[in-house]
Amino acid sequence: MRDFFTSLKRPALGTAFGVMLGLLSFGQAAEAANPLELNFGLFGPRYDGRVKECTAALGTITNQFWEKESTYWNSSLRITAYGQVHETAFRPWQSDNIPRRYCSADVMLSDGKMRQVHYSIIEDGGFAGFGQGVEWCVTGLDRNWAYNPSCKAAKP
Repeated sequence: MRDFFTSLKRPALGTAFGVMLGLLSFGQAAEAANPLELNFGLFGPRYDGRVKECTAALGTITNQFWEKESTYWNSSLRITAYGQVHETAFRPWQSDNIPRRYCSADVMLSDGKMRQVHYSIIEDGGFAGFGQGVEWCVTGLDRNWAYNPSCKAAKP
């Protein structure tokens, strides 16, 4: 690098470098896209707000909870019952965001303790964008702190 800057002090190299930068700055002007370059063939998600009711996700939560507890935490905990299932919000932000239905419920676990589960049902949020996805958190059992504190990040 040192030799490069000292070589620019020579008049011939400095002039050549300036001419080269000047030629590069006179590029072609930007133009609008022609009809073949437009995005006429790209199909993106069309969010219609068709999100299932809160009770539709309970089976998914039960299975995923058992799988997570047994696989990652070596625990035999299971969800045995749900109560007071209710919606807390639907599309709480702007209408152009991905539609989500936020719900909460009381859950009875196999250890006899009652806890709360907070979850959201996401339109086109399933695997590879197919089907509805579910994100959930059981209060007090967020062992990897993904939604910490007290599942606050799972709520709207």
